[in-house]
Amino acid sequence: MARASGARSQFAAAFESTYGTAPASGYLKLPFVSTGLSSEQGLIASDLLGLGRDPADPIRDVINADGDVVVPVDLRNFGHWLKLLFGVPATTGTAGAYVHTFTSGGWSLPSLSAEIGTPEVPSFAMVSGIRANTMNLRMQRSGAVNATIGCIAQGEALATTTAAGTPTEAVLDRFNQFQGAIKKDGVALANVVSADLTYSNNLDRVETIRSDGKIEGADPGAATMTGSMDVRFADTALLDAAIAGTPMELEFSFTLSASKKLVITAHKVFLPKPRRSITGPGGVQASFAWQAAKGAARMCTLVLSNDVAAYA
Repeated sequence: MARASGARSQFAAAFESTYGTAPASGYLKLPFVSTGLSSEQGLIASDLLGLGRDPADPIRDVINADGDVVVPVDLRNFGHWLKLLFGVPATTGTAGAYVHTFTSGGWSLPSLSAEIGTPEVPSFAMVSGIRANTMNLRMQRSGAVNATIGCIAQGEALATTTAAGTPTEAVLDRFNQFQGAIKKDGVALANVVSADLTYSNNLDRVETIRSDGKIEGADPGAATMTGSMDVRFADTALLDAAIAGTPMELEFSFTLSASKKLVITAHKVFLPKPRRSITGPGGVQASFAWQAAKGAARMCTLVLSNDVAAYA
């Protein structure tokens, strides 16, 4: 008897033209590290009396479909996740050197369907009505760069054969942590040990009364962007800005070459005054938990430069 193997699983996704309706074609084979994206339907214990001490049958509750997908931050595939988070980008450039600019604050967010398949069982779960709620990305000295995408979906359908056909697969060029850099107001920021950032669409589930137990949709709320930086205490530049409440621009980037890179810019960042502690003979560190706000035009901009013609 065949048993499910994570090594043989696949994640095939296509953007929807109608929310909650899985497309018949156009699927992309997207690499992933792990996924918990699925649906569940709980049970409600019986509240009936007068039938003796033993309970009557439980009743089924509503369907909740959500979960995290951990994906590699790479040159080409990651653009589809950015589209899900921010909407269709503005694209400029020429063949082989395109620049895709994603911006926060948009009201129109796309949805996709994803088939998560374990062919040896066989079992293929089509999760539809997926919208991206959050993205968390961590920077450190070494390792691969991954992003955790928190998703909210409408429902899931199980089948024994694939509905994704033969998905299109892009060449994988993965960013690594050693290719990362952080700038403050356009100048390289030194002494940063690690950093992370989290963007959230703060999606609001539309929980209407339906006969199928699913949500009607997930509407975007007020976007937020927060993060933290662990910094070796070598000067008081960040501390002074925190005490004065002076906003700054932070730029996080990963670069393969001049035409192959990802740049994330938080345009107006505020730092709280951190607690400093000395716990031993080693270096002294301070941790800054920052919050971003809307700058002149927007809160954040993400620019992906690659050879993909469009993410339309």
